[in-house]
Amino acid sequence: MPDQVQTLLARLVSFDTTSKLPNRACIDFIRDYLDGLKIKSEIVPGEDGKASIWATIGPSEGRGIVLAGHSDTVPVEGQDWSSDPFKLTERDGKFFARGACDMKGFIACALAIAAEFVGKSFKKPLHLAFTHDEETTMVGAARLTEFLKKRGTAPAWTWIGEPTSLRIVDAHKGVSAYRTSITGVPGHSGQPDRGLNAIELGETFLDIVLQTAAAKKAKPIPGSRFAPPFTTFNLATIAGGTAENIIAGHCDILWQVRAHPGDNLEAALDEIDQAARKEIGPRLKPFAPQAKMSTCTCFDIPPLTPPKDNPGREAIALETGQNEPDAVSFATEAGFFQKLGGPAVVCGPGSIDQAHKADEYVEASQLEGCMALLRKVLSPALLKD
Repeated sequence: MPDQVQTLLARLVSFDTTSKLPNRACIDFIRDYLDGLKIKSEIVPGEDGKASIWATIGPSEGRGIVLAGHSDTVPVEGQDWSSDPFKLTERDGKFFARGACDMKGFIACALAIAAEFVGKSFKKPLHLAFTHDEETTMVGAARLTEFLKKRGTAPAWTWIGEPTSLRIVDAHKGVSAYRTSITGVPGHSGQPDRGLNAIELGETFLDIVLQTAAAKKAKPIPGSRFAPPFTTFNLATIAGGTAENIIAGHCDILWQVRAHPGDNLEAALDEIDQAARKEIGPRLKPFAPQAKMSTCTCFDIPPLTPPKDNPGREAIALETGQNEPDAVSFATEAGFFQKLGGPAVVCGPGSIDQAHKADEYVEASQLEGCMALLRKVLSPALLKD
């Protein structure tokens, strides 16, 4: 593996960019590295000390290729690491650190390949896009792509370097999270008819979501490449009540939907809303306006829908020999970049099986393979003969 990739990876993982923490120091390091190469970059600020970065190598005009990834990681608390998670440690051809696999390994490769392309003659631009909060709401990608959309930036295609063991992924489900809050009327538990139990209403709402989930499961999408081949629902958390002798005055339910590309998520959500109004609404009415129910969207991550023509998928397949791309049920930022007008493909070093765990690692051979693949795909696509 090139020394520069290892050096860059060591610096990147040294920053604790757990999603709850600022990532600005890591982004500033990337900016300074690019400045040293005389590569123009822009910071797109977020909140609470977070930021994304956008850089361009080659001409500023024209539809180029984007190498994209996220700088944030999941926490290490509660995990039994055998080495410092924020210090790159090499053992048996593997590099251990938080984020080494997901996904600072790809960022290190992208930065190293950028250095190799400095001074070359380009026919179209190469862009770098590194974001924040991918592990939570993906607000970093949402803000960055909105920033680019307002400028009229439309890449030819985007390469998302999530860990796929360098296999091609061209489709994934969308992920949305919702919080349903029910306000009842508290009172003495010995007089239940004088109050309205929010947890009981919450139970009715849970049944409605489960009925919708069962209907989706009963009608899998024909020809689906996903496992499972339908939109899924997850009841994540429920909280409510005050004490055992008080009628529960509130109930909050956090639930999630992983939407199958092409499925009508809006119709499913409307179905849930209509059923809730029908079954829960009449029980709220006598206690209005105190008693009420509302649902808000926590985040909405678009699916990656495979287009018929995807030059990135085809270019990578030509080098890897993988003619049948994978479809996965986990989400990435690819759907946001696809909304800019060009297709996206997911392919990166490391296995998703190693991500988010104690002793997370990426194999040196995967980083070497990623560098070779970047050279083979990008050189003919970007550089003049």
